Amino acid sequence: MTIETQAAAELLKAFSHPTRLAILQELQAGPKCVTDMEELLPARQANISQHLGVLRHAKLVDYAQDGALRCYYLCRPNLVEDMLKLVGRDEPIIKRSPEEIQADKERLAKAMMQQVTAKEKKPTEGASRRKVTQ
Repeated sequence: MTIETQAAAELLKAFSHPTRLAILQELQAGPKCVTDMEELLPARQANISQHLGVLRHAKLVDYAQDGALRCYYLCRPNLVEDMLKLVGRDEPIIKRSPEEIQADKERLAKAMMQQVTAKEKKPTEGASRRKVTQ
């Protein structure tokens, strides 16, 4: 799978602040207005609004106007849920020795050489269809 790296980087930036992560966690429970979030989070209304702007730009949240209030909700709930689960995982840190790394490099080089050799052995499409005439 190939991803568009610039778009992916921008999306990941939206997840890269503790306040934004807290906002996303709160919105998983359901829509909330900024004033509701101010009571739940250790941040002021203006700061929460700025973070919501970043999350809106990343198309992770949106809002519905309720009179003078904006009630925010997750507009990509599955993505948010998956990302929060992913960053919350307690994965072990894998240490590798220089010998293991060198062995992996050698395996990769061998596999790449086999691919090149296999491509060179395949006849070209036009050559396989040519009729030999004398």
